[in-house]
Amino acid sequence: MEALQISPSRILSPTPRLTENSIFNSFGGVRQVGFASLLTRNIKKQSFCGNKTRSYNKGGFITRSSNSAQDKEVEDGLLLDTERDISGSVIGFHLIPHSETQGNEANGGVQLSEEIDTGDKASTRTVHNVVFVTSEAAPYSKTGGLGDVCGSLPIALAARGHRVMVVSPRYLRGNPSDKQFSNAVELEERAKIYCFGAEQEVGFFHEYRAGVDWVFVDHPSYHRPGTPYGDTFGAFGDNQFRFTLLCHAACEAPLVLPLGGFTYGEKCLFLANDWHAGLVPVLLAAKYRPYGVYKDARSLVVIHNLAHQGVDPAVTYSSFGLPQGWYKALEWVFPTWARTHALDPGEAVNVLKSAIVTADRIVTVSQGYSWEITTPEGGYGLNELLSSRKIVISGITNGIDGNEWDPSTDEHLPCHYSVHDLSAKVQCKIALQKELGLPVRSDCPLIGFIGRLDYQKGVDIILTGIPELLQDDVQFVMLGSGEKQYEDWMRQLEEVYKDKFRGWVGFNVPISHRITAGCDILVMPSRFEPCGLNQLYAMRYGTIPVVHSTGGLRDTVQTFDPYAKEGSGEGTGWAFSPLSKESLLATLRIAVGTYKDHKPSWEGLMKRGMERDSSWDKAATQYEQVFEWAFIDPPYAG
Repeated sequence: MEALQISPSRILSPTPRLTENSIFNSFGGVRQVGFASLLTRNIKKQSFCGNKTRSYNKGGFITRSSNSAQDKEVEDGLLLDTERDISGSVIGFHLIPHSETQGNEANGGVQLSEEIDTGDKASTRTVHNVVFVTSEAAPYSKTGGLGDVCGSLPIALAARGHRVMVVSPRYLRGNPSDKQFSNAVELEERAKIYCFGAEQEVGFFHEYRAGVDWVFVDHPSYHRPGTPYGDTFGAFGDNQFRFTLLCHAACEAPLVLPLGGFTYGEKCLFLANDWHAGLVPVLLAAKYRPYGVYKDARSLVVIHNLAHQGVDPAVTYSSFGLPQGWYKALEWVFPTWARTHALDPGEAVNVLKSAIVTADRIVTVSQGYSWEITTPEGGYGLNELLSSRKIVISGITNGIDGNEWDPSTDEHLPCHYSVHDLSAKVQCKIALQKELGLPVRSDCPLIGFIGRLDYQKGVDIILTGIPELLQDDVQFVMLGSGEKQYEDWMRQLEEVYKDKFRGWVGFNVPISHRITAGCDILVMPSRFEPCGLNQLYAMRYGTIPVVHSTGGLRDTVQTFDPYAKEGSGEGTGWAFSPLSKESLLATLRIAVGTYKDHKPSWEGLMKRGMERDSSWDKAATQYEQVFEWAFIDPPYAG
């Protein structure tokens, strides 16, 4: 991994008249863009006070504008503190107050101060300018695990010394959730982007929190009720447009936004999360590198769910704002059986496929999922492509926020407990039974499910098995929303099994915490699960997971073995296979029998799960290794 070294300050004299227009020329042949040009030609002033725009016209050429007083003669000297990589290239700078430049004026030209010799060599640090590009980031926007990852991993990386930016849309829904953006300040810089046959202008909002630059792309297409992806009528019809804008804006942000006084510069590491950010690696290769921009940048595509790929008709390729020669990177042909009719050629564009083709490294959210996506069963048509690049695929299991998910401090719980004192967990169970209107029985095994009600999560397996399961002495509670047939099914089961079953249609954060703490067993029969977070939350709260042996579930839940370690036992739950009603019921009955008849073993299961290291710091360390690998070789594409 290359080390970045902060070079000593350089002082610019106040003599020259500084203008911005002479800094940024349009692309023509070999073009140097960014603040490195400040030190390789006559020094000119870059004003941060105006309403600047940077845009690419249809031919791919850069244009910039500003309504600031950019031609104002500089009365005072400026001190630039430059940040360089080991090759000597400037990757960013920041301005030092004029008070530090007194006494350094010179006649004409630009004078550089003598470097201060402290007697010690400057220390070097292995750090990166990391740019996350994502459609959601908690707490600002969240529909699932993607929001959790992009809300927590950046903070963990920043705590380890990296400079981190997260770029996500500024969703305004006209409801109380909008207050999440209340601390974000509108920046004066704007970007003009050519795509979808016209010039689009986007703004930027910024909040610095927990050591991370949270940048929100602002455009009217992000201002509507619903989720980031759709509403009650289905997915938004302009999602391709909305996330194309996000990708273009994310590539511009490190170049034009002076966050904390200086830009991130060109030597960045982009993390493109799922298909919504999948155009970022392609833009780096097709739009920027041919003109010498981002030639030292690298990109990772992080696959959270391969089932969603951003597939649209082939005729929409021209809307992406890419050169015609890059069509093959996005080209996608449906197999014959998937076409609508006999004359359908099946031609389409696939955004996630383009990211897999052009990114320097590929990361999945668990080791098991990194293998599954290379198989016909788990590859969703991309398995052969992914197999061809398996040497650069890494699986890193997600972490969880240990502050939000901590049974000893959780504000949503009626009682608190820890691995050292489990006595209050039963009080959480009793409180949950009272809240849900179930008979209060501390000795009755309480089984829970939290998740989206759809085919992937195996809800049909649960609901078909519940009538048989509830013949036993157990209680069952489900929380989630999704397909109407499953929501109606939950309501009907509650009517039939009034003393044993409760179904909560919808999603509620406080109740999800109380179910996680109050249940004895959490069931997750997912057909596929890239990582899964609920099983990690459950183990953190001493609730035993029973999961289908797939993806991240198989990686994180170790099946209980009472005879291991000389009879002391090992394991944190049960992973069953194959996925069937019979297999699920058999495993649940083993877990229920252990709970009722083997209390010491059950307590051991609880404590091992609570002691498991699921922190984001552990995941961040593994990401740093992938960062190092990404910079070993030249950029993969472009």
